[in-house]
Amino acid sequence: MNEQIINIDNIKQFTDQCFDRDNDKAARIVKGILSAKSPRISDISNAIDGNPDANYKMIQRFLDNNDPRENLHRLFNEDEEFVIGDPTEIERLQAKKTEYVGKVGKDKKLGFWMLTLASPYKGRAIPFNLVTYSSKTINDELSSRNLEHMKAISELKELLKDKVLVLDREFSYECLFENMLIEGIEFVIRLKVGNNPTILNENGDRISPTINPGDEVNMIGVYYKGKLEVNIAGRWDKGFSEPIWVISNLPPKKAMEIYRLRMKIEESFKDMKSLLNIEKIMNQKRENMEKMVSMVLLSYSIGLLIGETIRETVYPEKKRKLYSGLHILLKRKVSIFGKTLRAVINSAFLVFSNIILRNVRTYV
Repeated sequence: MNEQIINIDNIKQFTDQCFDRDNDKAARIVKGILSAKSPRISDISNAIDGNPDANYKMIQRFLDNNDPRENLHRLFNEDEEFVIGDPTEIERLQAKKTEYVGKVGKDKKLGFWMLTLASPYKGRAIPFNLVTYSSKTINDELSSRNLEHMKAISELKELLKDKVLVLDREFSYECLFENMLIEGIEFVIRLKVGNNPTILNENGDRISPTINPGDEVNMIGVYYKGKLEVNIAGRWDKGFSEPIWVISNLPPKKAMEIYRLRMKIEESFKDMKSLLNIEKIMNQKRENMEKMVSMVLLSYSIGLLIGETIRETVYPEKKRKLYSGLHILLKRKVSIFGKTLRAVINSAFLVFSNIILRNVRTYV
């Protein structure tokens, strides 16, 4: 890791914008997360300067006295046109007695789901909210996956205003479409067509979502399941094994354009999982787990902005696409000092602080 770049003074500039108290501790924890590339408190404690046992207690006290979930909300970017939802399945195979761990996936392994909500940034994503759930929490709270999804969306309703919510196939179900239409939320969701859903035109005739390679299809004012009026767009680019279908209450061409932008941003979430190993989260209590994940997401955002600035400053244009900013920061040995380093940090900090200063701080 680039220790000369990720030092406490540089990190504290960012955490001072996010936290109203315990800023120094927040900076140490963020630096520890980026150094350890891990969400585990034990790993972070060992990566922070000083006594690991004292560091461990410091992190626990910080989580007891702060709620980083609220601090994460400050990273909502009001200037972007759309918001992205990304669900992640996190396995906890040995956590049989952990309160928030249930069964996930086709194989019914122990784990939980995390839905991350993020704003796009230069082909990447900056997370600002999360919702976690599993079969265990669903049963305990008399909830369901659909209700958990709606919980996240209801929290966003006032904040979204004229922004578009972009979601993947996990959210392709009638109840969600209906609720967003009722609430007046603009959405673009990748449509599941494997089960040949019922789609009717204005005359009540059934339409089959079919398309040939290289073509695109736009359906305006059709009825999903025969009752929800929506627009549907399909596109099959050459070289791809299957087409993309999206359902939306936007004009179909616009919906497809936005969803294709979302597809490019998927790499950002992969960075969060592979470079910061978010699947290694170990907290026993759900509240502490969500607080710790929020700290990881904040660390990811700070690291991303610094790394992206390094990429644009240091790498020739033809090589910039080879690496993400976070990969450059955490994996590549890049030596920058003096005025160049200060310019990089100041540029990244300016973007970060502009996002926060435009945000509605009362959002909960």
